[in-house]
Amino acid sequence: MYSCLETFRSEVLSRLRLDAWFYATVLAYTAFGLVYLQGFGQLEGTSHSAYVGPGLWTFAFFMPTVVVLFDLVRVVHRFDRRRRLAFRRSFSSRRLAGLVAGMAVMVGITLFQGTFTSIKISFANIHGGFPWDLFMADADRLLHFGNEPWQLLYGLAQNPALLTFIEINYNVFWHLICFGALFFVVTSPSADRVRMHYLAMFLFVWIVCGNILANMFLSAGPVYYGHVTGDHARFGGQLAFLATSDAVNSAARIQNYLWVLYERGQPGIGGGISAFPSVHVALITMNALFLASYSQRLGVAAFVYVGFVLMSSVYLGWHYAVDGYVSIILVALAYHLSRRAFARSAPGAIAVGMPGRTAAAAA
Repeated sequence: MYSCLETFRSEVLSRLRLDAWFYATVLAYTAFGLVYLQGFGQLEGTSHSAYVGPGLWTFAFFMPTVVVLFDLVRVVHRFDRRRRLAFRRSFSSRRLAGLVAGMAVMVGITLFQGTFTSIKISFANIHGGFPWDLFMADADRLLHFGNEPWQLLYGLAQNPALLTFIEINYNVFWHLICFGALFFVVTSPSADRVRMHYLAMFLFVWIVCGNILANMFLSAGPVYYGHVTGDHARFGGQLAFLATSDAVNSAARIQNYLWVLYERGQPGIGGGISAFPSVHVALITMNALFLASYSQRLGVAAFVYVGFVLMSSVYLGWHYAVDGYVSIILVALAYHLSRRAFARSAPGAIAVGMPGRTAAAAA
């Protein structure tokens, strides 16, 4: 028993040391964020406290519970020696150490998200509004040969049932997929080969796309176009259709929630308005790229879903189409430029591949 505990402790410490760069990055980012906010007189609008409860419940309780229950079910459905083997693999020191160290990373993610939102909220206050919406909307029209992308989509499928489905996918399933994938990668030893690269790309999406570029080209998005430009007619038909949804997580409800936070200057989960580039599209593109590196067939399916999320972002009025186009290009470039560097620094003891291909050997 003592040797097992010692092995477990050693594995946890080893993983924490390997993740030191991540914690240093999050702390440096948070320190920079606080100094930045103080410099612009925005320090009172931090959102860190809003993420503590939901973050700990999701990443320290709910997701670990799901993982343990899944492993237990997998053990129960084995027989005789296979059951014992499945138990040893599912609850090995290495597997449990990965879970504990991964949960620590997710606590860091909670701090990171609070900093990200706090910085994002400040943009509109510092700029005194959203100066790039007219340019983005005109760029969309130019790229689509004089047509508004949302009108093209509505011409194909303007349907209340479809609207509800898209809202559920965009506001619920997207989060489950992206943060479920993140939790799997940081907790499962079978993902050790891509773990560091995945975390680095995750930080890239949020910091570079969601903070730096969002601040440089600050736009509110089609749903707020009338508020920020005074032209309520351009997207009026789209807003009227979105308002017909009575779903609890409807786009219109969430969009109104964010605008109220903005007008009142209040912090909150998901607060801060910026459309370019699309973090929704960027993050799902990142996951599709990693999945494609494991399986071409799954990669094709993943990129079909990327296209669906891109169209959904336009359909729901969150983004101009150009927001998603740029996100895909940026993330693809960053992924391919960084892939070799991270492949050289990945743990050599783990077989090459994405989660699933090496699961039997590393779980």
